[in-house]
Amino acid sequence: MGQPADIVIRNGNVITMDDALPRGQAVAIAGNRIIKVGSDAEAMELAGPSTRVIDAAGGTILPGFNESHMHIFGGSLGLTQLSLIGIRGEEALRKAITAYAAENPDLPLLVCNSADYVIFGDAAADRHRLDAISPDRPLLLIAPDHHTGWANTAALKAAGILNGKSLGVGNEIVMAADGLASGELRENEAMGPVLELGANGGRERFGIATGGDPDSVNAEQRANDVALFKKGLAYCASLGITSFQNMDGSLYQLELLDEIEKTEGLPARVRMPYHMKNFMPLSVLEEKAAVWRERYNTDRLRCDFVKMFADGVVESGTAVMVGGYGDRPQENGDPLFPAEQFNAVAAEADRLGFQLAVHAIGSGAVREVLDAYEHARKVNGARDSRHRIEHIETIEREDVPRLAELGVVGSMQPTHPPGTGDLPLQPYLGRIGEKRWPLAFAWRTIKDTGVTLVHGTDWPVTPLDPIACIHGALIRKTWRDDLKDERLSLIELLEGYTKNCAWVEFMEDRKGILKPGYLADVVVLTGDIEATAPEAVADLKVAVTICDGRITHTLS
Repeated sequence: MGQPADIVIRNGNVITMDDALPRGQAVAIAGNRIIKVGSDAEAMELAGPSTRVIDAAGGTILPGFNESHMHIFGGSLGLTQLSLIGIRGEEALRKAITAYAAENPDLPLLVCNSADYVIFGDAAADRHRLDAISPDRPLLLIAPDHHTGWANTAALKAAGILNGKSLGVGNEIVMAADGLASGELRENEAMGPVLELGANGGRERFGIATGGDPDSVNAEQRANDVALFKKGLAYCASLGITSFQNMDGSLYQLELLDEIEKTEGLPARVRMPYHMKNFMPLSVLEEKAAVWRERYNTDRLRCDFVKMFADGVVESGTAVMVGGYGDRPQENGDPLFPAEQFNAVAAEADRLGFQLAVHAIGSGAVREVLDAYEHARKVNGARDSRHRIEHIETIEREDVPRLAELGVVGSMQPTHPPGTGDLPLQPYLGRIGEKRWPLAFAWRTIKDTGVTLVHGTDWPVTPLDPIACIHGALIRKTWRDDLKDERLSLIELLEGYTKNCAWVEFMEDRKGILKPGYLADVVVLTGDIEATAPEAVADLKVAVTICDGRITHTLS
C-alpha cells in the first residue's frame, strides 16, 4: 500500500471538474493533498488504522467552493448587524429596528443592512421617515449593494454632515429643498462619516473606501477585529467555501489575516488585492502593491492583483452608461477615473505583471475598462493577464465580442439580477430602460463568445451561500417572454465556483479540481446535486468542508 490516507470520503457522487476523470465515488486525502479519486474500493485500499472515513451517504463531493468576489471585513461585520432582508413597509421596519435597538442598548450607531431601495414603497427613504422610527439614536440603513445609505437626523448631526460636505466625484450627500441633507448618502465618501460613529469606528470601510488603513488601532480594537474576522471565516467554511477572492484591500486586513494564519491557521484560502483609488499616484503600484505581493505570496494568503472601481451602481444613478439612463436619458453617470488616468493605471499595473479586477456595472464603464485593457495591450504587448471585469450588469452589443478578443474574464454574480434572490424588481429595470434588458446580466451571451466566467455573491451585497447562489441562477426567469434565456447549466455554474476560479487566480495547477497531487480542498453536500430538481437545490446543505486537508466544518 502507498501512503496511508488521513481522510477517505466514500459513497458519494464525485464531480471532479477534471476532464480526464470526470466522476468517481470516493476521494482519499493525505496531509494537504489528494492522493486518490476513484471507486470506494480503490480509496479504501489506502485507509489505515488512523484514517478518518467519512460516509457521503450518496451526497455530492466537489472541489471546495471558491467565492470569486466578496468583502470579508464588511461581510463579517454584517453578521453582527441587523439584516433587513424580506422587510417591507414602514411598520415592519419599525418593528425590526425597535427590537434591534432594545437588544443593543449600548451601540453608538444602529446599522441595518440590505434595505431595499423601495422599503417604504412609493415613498422615498429620508431622514424624516427614519426619525419617526429612531428620533434620538443615530440610525443608518444600507442598501443591498452597499453603495447607498439612508441616515436619520441624529446620525447626520453626529457625523457633521447635516449641512452637507464637499466630496469626490461619484459621491454625494443628497440635499433636500430646505438646504439640509435629505438623509440619502451615495457611495463610500458620503456614508463614511456616519459609519465612523459605529462601534468599530468604521474600520471595515477603509479597504474599500480609501484603500488605506485606520490612523490608529489600540490592542482591544485589534483583538475585536481579529475575532470578527474569525467569525466571518468560520461562516465561509460552514458554506463550503475553501477559497475566496476579496475585492477590497488594505495592509491592516492583510496583517489581521496573517496573524490568524500564523496562530491557528486560516480555514479558507484568501486572495486580497491592492485597491487602487483615483486619488492615488501611479507610483503606489510599484512602491506598495508590488511590495505587498512579495510579502504575502503563499497558497493560503496572497496579495497579487489590483482592484479598481470604474463606476457605482444603477439604482443611485452612479453607474456610467452609454446613451443615458432609461428614466433619465440625459444622464450618463460620472466615471470615477478619467479615461486618460484609467488607461495609465491599467498600463502600469499590466507592466508590473498584475492582474486587474475592475468594478464596472454600467455599459459606459464596461467600455472604459475594455478601452483601458486594449490600451495596456498596445503599450506592453499581449500576455496571459487574465484581467477581469466585475459585474458587467449592462453592456453595449458592439462591446460583447471585445471581451473574448481581449481575453477578459467575466466575474458575474448570479444573485444580482433584479427579480431573483432578495432584490426587488424595481427600480432597477426602469432605471436601465427596456432597450438594455436583452443585454443585462447576459451570462449565456457572454459565455458563448468564449469568455471564462467566475461566480460569487459580492457578499455582503447578497447572501454568501454558494448553493443558494447556484439555485438562484438555475431558476432565473426572463423579465419579458421574448427575451433570451441567459441561464447557465449546473456544471457551468459549478465550474464558475471551482476550476474557473482557480484558473483566474493562476492556481489551476494545484486547486479547483479533485485530482491526485492537488490541494485537498473538498466540500461534501447532503444530496446529489445532479439528481436534484433546480427548484430544490437550495435545500441541499454542506455536510463537510475540508481546506488544505483540515476539516473546517461538519454539519451538526
